[in-house]
Amino acid sequence: MKKTVITAALLAAATFTSAAVSAQELSVKITNLTNGIYFTPLLVAAHNSGADLFEPGMASSMHLRMMAEGGDISGLVSDVANAGADYVANPASGLLAPGASTMAMLNTNGNKNGRLSIVGMLLPTNDGFVGADSLVIPRKPGTYTYYLNGYDAGTEANNEVINGGGAPGVLGIPAAPGGTGGMGATGVPVMHESHVVHIHPGIIGDMDPAGGISDLNPAIHQWQNPVAKIEIVVSKKMKGSGRDDD
Repeated sequence: MKKTVITAALLAAATFTSAAVSAQELSVKITNLTNGIYFTPLLVAAHNSGADLFEPGMASSMHLRMMAEGGDISGLVSDVANAGADYVANPASGLLAPGASTMAMLNTNGNKNGRLSIVGMLLPTNDGFVGADSLVIPRKPGTYTYYLNGYDAGTEANNEVINGGGAPGVLGIPAAPGGTGGMGATGVPVMHESHVVHIHPGIIGDMDPAGGISDLNPAIHQWQNPVAKIEIVVSKKMKGSGRDDD
């Protein structure tokens, strides 16, 4: 089945009820694997198999763009809250620093929410984000480990200039946590700009903290995928056949 935008698909899921399906409890531990990139407030959501927070190769929604360019998850939170998905917004109570971990507790609530999606902006980048795209939540109790890539939302040129930007349509990077960014860069020339979600190409950067083409330092801010590890602990088995990923 072709995936649809999350609002429409989850509204359909919210109306599903079945006495044959019981809740499935799980914890999701998220660890930042990067050297110098912070994750802005994360959104962790259990939803049905017809829904997405994002999909590689497809254009970003406006709410995904808000998250990827400025770390604003309010639009995506509104989508999942109104649609009946089980979710945790901002489990780290702020930025998730390099090497740090956070935990989210979820319950599928018997609403066929058998998929897991996670998003959070990579800071400092123009429109990069860490993402889990509709992972199937394991049915059997146990611990499961996955690794997440860094994606580019395809909504803004990666000019690598820290200027307090972050609103959709405002070119630039909001900030560099920890004071690790430079200032006064002229901007990385962008030869090609994709307009769909894709694997982030990483940064160009330079070693000039007071000029050059980039305000990012490759020794600090460059990364190679994966950018995050997640550990899912399933503590209660799903019963019945109500899930559409059976």
